[in-house]
Order: sequence, then structure tokens, then C-alpha cells
Amino acid sequence: MNEAVVLTSERILEVTEDVLRRYGLAKATVVDVARALDVSHGSVYRHFPSKASLREAVAKRWLDRVSVPLAQITAEPGPAPLKLERWLRELVDAKCRRVSEDPEMFTTYLTLAREACKVVKGHKEQLVAQVEQILSEGVEQDTFRIDDVKATAGAIFDATSRFHHPAHADEWKDPAIKGRLDAVLTLVLRGLEAAPH
Repeated sequence: MNEAVVLTSERILEVTEDVLRRYGLAKATVVDVARALDVSHGSVYRHFPSKASLREAVAKRWLDRVSVPLAQITAEPGPAPLKLERWLRELVDAKCRRVSEDPEMFTTYLTLAREACKVVKGHKEQLVAQVEQILSEGVEQDTFRIDDVKATAGAIFDATSRFHHPAHADEWKDPAIKGRLDAVLTLVLRGLEAAPH
């Protein structure tokens, strides 16, 4: 074993993903991760005190890959209606890419996400907060007419969940799904429009 290797949490998570891909969620162990890293399992436990904490960190890492580009869109300047549509489309595209490019890992992550309820709840809260920020900008720009920005952000997230919630992943293969998304986004954006002065 190579205990002289500088072991980081990020490196452990990268290797854990490879191990999950190789063995599957049911069979992968911390010992498998340690073996792949050529370290003792105690070295892995120094970064992640339990198998559950390691699995939770893997789920968070996966969800963060979805969140980062959305946070970038949220931070950009520009008209709120265009930004909101772009943000929602990126969310949908990111989830669809994950399921189509690596369906086995998507299934693994779906299971991990269900186990890591606190991580998933935080992820959803983060995304809804980003929508809320965009809506607030729209109110300031006088392009959106909204009485309760926080409630509206949650409603938009819920109204579009069919297109981004992993429980609906089988529906994403339907060729008509893009047209349905377009119709929902048009409805949402028109519903938010500020009345002309």
C-alpha cells in the first residue's frame, strides 16, 4: 500500500465514482475504494467517517455538477425572462444528459440521492433560491409582476419538475417531451409578465 500518497477528499470521491461504476452500489465497499487508491481503508475513513458519509458526499458531488452552471446563469446580468428560460432549460438539459450519457450511474446516483435526503433537500433549496433571485431581478426590471417571489419560485420549480425530477426520467425519452417543455415555459413566462403601463 502506498500510504505516502497525498489523499484528498476530491480524489477519494473520484475513485469512489469509478468503483461504483465497476461494482454497482450494492457491492461497492469502502475497502474497494481504498484498494483502488492503494491505501488502507482507515485512510479513507479519515476523510469520510462512515460509508454513509462517503455515499452522501458522492451524491452531493453529483448534484453540485448540476448546480454550478445554474449558479453561473443566475449570476449573469441580463433580462430576467431570458435568464429564467435559460436557467430552466439548462436544468432540464443537465438532468437529461446525465441519464442518457451514463444510465447505470444515473440509477446509482438516484439511489444515493434518495439515501441522502438532507443533501437532496439542500440541493432543491439552493435551486429554488436561484429561481427566486432571477424572479426578484425581473420585478426590479419591471418585467415580472409577482406578489410573493419566494412562493412563485417554488411553484415554478414544482411546475417544471416533470422535466427535471429523476423520478420522471423514463418520460424524457418521449420525443414529444421537448414540445411539452416549450409549452410549459411559455405558460410560465407569460404568467410572470408585468402588465404594460
